[in-house]
Amino acid sequence: MGNQVCMGAMLKCTFGVAPGTLMVLPLNLVLTKVPDANIMDNKPMVNILPFGMCQSMANPMVAAASAAAMGALVPMPCIPMTTAPWVPGSPTVLLAKMPTLNNSSKLMCMWGGIIGINVAGQFTVSVK
Repeated sequence: MGNQVCMGAMLKCTFGVAPGTLMVLPLNLVLTKVPDANIMDNKPMVNILPFGMCQSMANPMVAAASAAAMGALVPMPCIPMTTAPWVPGSPTVLLAKMPTLNNSSKLMCMWGGIIGINVAGQFTVSVK
């Protein structure tokens, strides 16, 4: 099932050059220290922040810059284009009537990148 994901989770994209961060708005009305995420926390530039530079030739900005450089790959600034929910989430654990997001979930970018979760954002603190 994996670990529950919350705001501040570190994300990675297969075409990004830097890690990104998951932002979760406190809309799900769960009283925790930081908001937990569900599969609908997929909005570009709201929930999914840029991954530095994009290296995907499916990205029109990268394709145009690379064509101008005689075909040499020219990374351009990342602007995530995520339109579908995260998959699969945790179908047995609902948050705001949607499956919660776990650290094995993936999110597709229209430019071909697969976004995954490096660090779920949940840390356990032991008190002795």
